[in-house]
Amino acid sequence: MATASKQYKAIGEDLWKGRTEKINAELFALTYGALVVQLIQDYEDYAEVNKHLEKMGFNIGTRLIEDFLARSSLGRCSDFREVGEVVAKVGFKSFLNITPGVTHTAPASRPNSVSQQSSVPSSSFILTLDENPLAEFVELPDEALEGGLWFSNVGALEMVQMQVQAEFLSDVLRGDESTEIRVTLLKYLEEEVPIGDD
Repeated sequence: MATASKQYKAIGEDLWKGRTEKINAELFALTYGALVVQLIQDYEDYAEVNKHLEKMGFNIGTRLIEDFLARSSLGRCSDFREVGEVVAKVGFKSFLNITPGVTHTAPASRPNSVSQQSSVPSSSFILTLDENPLAEFVELPDEALEGGLWFSNVGALEMVQMQVQAEFLSDVLRGDESTEIRVTLLKYLEEEVPIGDD
């Protein structure tokens, strides 16, 4: 696994270096921050803001996965453990130029048949970000912390036939040492053929 991990790290580095269209990290962070502030002003309810951030994060994640699949030439991951390695070492590196630590918290295996999907073991991994580019210039007021605002929400593994739950365990914006996100596999999804494409 160590060899595969090094290969993924090298792939992520190559994708980052070869990426021609880059945006200034500070501009990206400030634009995202302005968007969050606007949502807070529009909805005045942190739970509602979180819903919108999650929906926007899903849409952003969908586009990122499309781009990732087109540029990386990586095949399907063999199990959820490998998904964690690819997300951390290739995905984050190629888009944000960071490589979070990844900790696997349960045995992972891909079910062979649809009937086994209901008994998918509770596989998960934790991504540990020492730095979060989205939170670079952010300081959450006490009201936002107490209201339950979660500032960074991006993800869409459904694009690769996995339904997951992502939850923040810690966040530097809440005074923690690092930002930790647990990603738990709920189930593998069936590939659907669009109507008329059979």
